[in-house]
Amino acid sequence: MVAQLGTAAALPLLKAHIGVRMADHHKVVSHDQWLDARKSLLAKEKQFTRLREELSQERRELPWEAVSKNYVFEGPNGKQSLSELFDGRSQLIVYHFMFGPGWDAGCEHCSFWADSFNEVIVHLNQRDVTMIAVSHAPYSKLAAYKKRMGWNFKWVSSNSADFNFDYQASFTREEIAGKKALYNFVVQDPGISEREGISVFFKDESRHLFHTYSTYARGIDIVNTAYNYLDLVPKGRDEQGRGQYWVRRHDEYAAGLATKTIYAGLLENKD
Repeated sequence: MVAQLGTAAALPLLKAHIGVRMADHHKVVSHDQWLDARKSLLAKEKQFTRLREELSQERRELPWEAVSKNYVFEGPNGKQSLSELFDGRSQLIVYHFMFGPGWDAGCEHCSFWADSFNEVIVHLNQRDVTMIAVSHAPYSKLAAYKKRMGWNFKWVSSNSADFNFDYQASFTREEIAGKKALYNFVVQDPGISEREGISVFFKDESRHLFHTYSTYARGIDIVNTAYNYLDLVPKGRDEQGRGQYWVRRHDEYAAGLATKTIYAGLLENKD
């Protein structure tokens, strides 16, 4: 019956069917038993919180390295140095947004991350932090894509500088062809010319710049707001080991597209 319905018409029935199937295979207990289980998990959550705080402190205590190159970027304010990008603050967070010079659009997965940036930056500013995105593509492409996405965070191009290459976010043709490049602090096949990451910098009162931290790949999960919410729900990220196969740019989620993809197996199931 479900297979004979259109995707939109079948959606309520599909959701109900999925819910029943999950309940059939998940342990259901009394309220008292649920409280006991929840308190047991709470103890682990508190332990994790303490460990995370300790790890954050260790991150802050990492030694720094001086920034010796004079990097110049192009953005909405014209050409600016790395020092100028701090915008009067002492701490700078750079999101390495995957957008190559020859690409027509920014990475859809980095776009998923960037959808969380706009509203949080005003709060970061109150703690002496500036946050921006940097990409290898020319600024004209960044500006056009930013307008399409409706974002207002600052986004600059490192197209004429070594910045992306020095901070493991872009790779040469030779590195791509040889499948050997330094990414996430290990020599490996980067798989593509641009990769995701976050780098943090500090500027002291004498205007000296320091690189304090960088993280890549799964290390950037912590700043993805949507994933943090998904980790709370019963189905979690629901990716079945397939990675972010479901992610689209926020203006590309056609009506019924996610449902058709996620529930394709159920639609074909005759049981």
